[in-house]
Amino acid sequence: MRRIKKGDEVVVIAGKDKGRRGHVLRVIENERVVVEGVNIIKRHTKPNPGRNVDGSIVEREAALHISNVMLYNPTTHKGDRVGFRTLENGRKVRYFKSNDEVVDV
Repeated sequence: MRRIKKGDEVVVIAGKDKGRRGHVLRVIENERVVVEGVNIIKRHTKPNPGRNVDGSIVEREAALHISNVMLYNPTTHKGDRVGFRTLENGRKVRYFKSNDEVVDV
């Protein structure tokens, strides 16, 4: 089980976008995450007349290392550390370490 999953709301804790929040669009091989609206890069694309593609500059999100983001805790309005716990029914869930609140409902 991963600490950060697709769809989670995270806070960037390091880099040029420090302090920004966004939802995880995808996790790449458990080490990198792509966050919506964060770490925007410009990609210069060449025109390709065979495919009817015009040359342009496309802005898109680049991947961040997973250590540079923290899961956002809506109760404390901050990034929070995540732990794992097994419930009585045997299901493994994530929880916030600051207030012991379960993330996966």
